[in-house]
Amino acid sequence: MQKSARLPRSICLLRLSALGDVTHVLPLVHTLRAGLPDADLTWVIGKAERRLLDGLPGVRFVEFDKKAGLAGMRALRRELSQRFDALLQLQLSARANLLSAFIPAQRRIGYDHARSKEGHGLFVNERIAEHAGGHVLDTIGRFREPLGLPAQPVAWKLPVPADAHAWAHAQWDEDGRDTLLISPCSSHALRNWRADRHAALADHAIAQGWRVVLCGGRSVLERETGDAILAAMTARSSVLDLIGKDTLKQLPALLARADLVVTPDSGPMHIANAMGTKVLGLHAATNPERSGPYSDRRYCVNRHDDAARKYRGKPASELKWGTKIETDGVMDLVSVADAIAAFERYRSDAT
Repeated sequence: MQKSARLPRSICLLRLSALGDVTHVLPLVHTLRAGLPDADLTWVIGKAERRLLDGLPGVRFVEFDKKAGLAGMRALRRELSQRFDALLQLQLSARANLLSAFIPAQRRIGYDHARSKEGHGLFVNERIAEHAGGHVLDTIGRFREPLGLPAQPVAWKLPVPADAHAWAHAQWDEDGRDTLLISPCSSHALRNWRADRHAALADHAIAQGWRVVLCGGRSVLERETGDAILAAMTARSSVLDLIGKDTLKQLPALLARADLVVTPDSGPMHIANAMGTKVLGLHAATNPERSGPYSDRRYCVNRHDDAARKYRGKPASELKWGTKIETDGVMDLVSVADAIAAFERYRSDAT
């Protein structure tokens, strides 16, 4: 490969969603900025994800509305108004694959054959190297390799403004108590744990002298889930309910204030990890080794193998890497005892 091919001066990243997934892209962005400081970076991204990352230095964001269809794709092509040296096609959905055809680029770099789906191979002319297993973040990081860039230390550097941190610090006083923040909802409802089980864990934390905070967005599901958790609790009056009260810019600051965040596989899981907060991840539908909190999975409950045996008739090791088991009842495999044991592991390690 010629040196000029390895050192593009204009790069487009295509990753529309979701919040957790765009968080996984941040270390790659910082690697590109370090290795190609003079390159122009453009990121085609979803609206909510843009709000989360707004202020990221050295990146031009171009929003795409998933509902815009072919007309929106044509409009995107007009807005971009250039041909890129390289396109990094970081999303495998059929919509994203089709959208990539409207982004002119000399080099169109995609996933390896094993990870390709939804016609991905029709829209790329290069691929990252084949590799087994691995966390999603590490796989995304491999998109540096065709560009000839060395690995960099993993860093997120989420752009969180000072006023967001000020808002988070105003939500509760520093009184010496540790804080368990419960973010109970994933955008994939079948990954969510039962409200009464969250309530039991919250009551246990409060009995140990912890503060409990509820966190979530403004959807009906998140409000109803929060209400169900509170209704099932014994110590509900001790809970600080912040569901629907933060913005996407305030969310990372709020997660950073917690000592431990409990959540299913969700955007807040990965944002909390990016902010340096430990995560008690609840996994059965998904494999934490692939999509759990990247930096530290010691406090995850992992019932993915049990789910594979029960719902797929084979151990997780025999499933295709990345297989999700999003089916009714799968999260019931995660017991209250599992979560309390993970919580107590954290308490033991923190002392």
